[in-house]
Amino acid sequence: MVCAAVVSLLLVVALMACTATSTGTRDEGPARSEPVASSPTGAASPTPRVKRADAVKLLKADPEVDAGIKRDLKPCVGDEYPVDVSYGDLTGAKVSDVVINVLTCGDAVGVGAYVYRVADVGKAAATQGYVNVFRNETPPVYAEIDRGDLVVTRQMYDKGDSVAYPSGEEVVTYQWKDGAFAEHFRQHNDYSNTVTSEPPQALSETPSPARSEAAPAA
Repeated sequence: MVCAAVVSLLLVVALMACTATSTGTRDEGPARSEPVASSPTGAASPTPRVKRADAVKLLKADPEVDAGIKRDLKPCVGDEYPVDVSYGDLTGAKVSDVVINVLTCGDAVGVGAYVYRVADVGKAAATQGYVNVFRNETPPVYAEIDRGDLVVTRQMYDKGDSVAYPSGEEVVTYQWKDGAFAEHFRQHNDYSNTVTSEPPQALSETPSPARSEAAPAA
């Protein structure tokens, strides 16, 4: 009986040793599905490349630009024209869109705002390979790119307002949809009417006249 017990104990120990050192497959239930790193399927579209444009030549060659704006578009100083140019993605094209604002030389009032998009293949293109997709020639106006949206601001003046102090502004946000800009949001802001037509002056104290001290009696 003792021998049988010893043999049984030795068999159990041997089996445990084999189990601990075995490298074979073991039945532990269904394997867990671990996430595998892979490239995202919805990768962001590449940033459109910037293609510099000659804004003045582009405007003057564009038949949609008002003739009066073309006529008045002259250098303010030397060869510096009153135009602001911005590049950004507004229409989803492979080349950055061009936003051009035409200003007056004297007080920098916006007289025209334009957006040019690179011409699609097979379509008629304006000068330098661009087409006019937006224009606003109602001054004072200014267009900007804001996180992929076109934001156009117009200053509002009441009778008697000076150029420096408008009564308010109207801000319109446009988004590119179905091949054109569509109004997305409109906001109107009224400015305080406490501001006068004169520039604010820094507050200063008027010095009081020097006092005449009486000489002490001898």
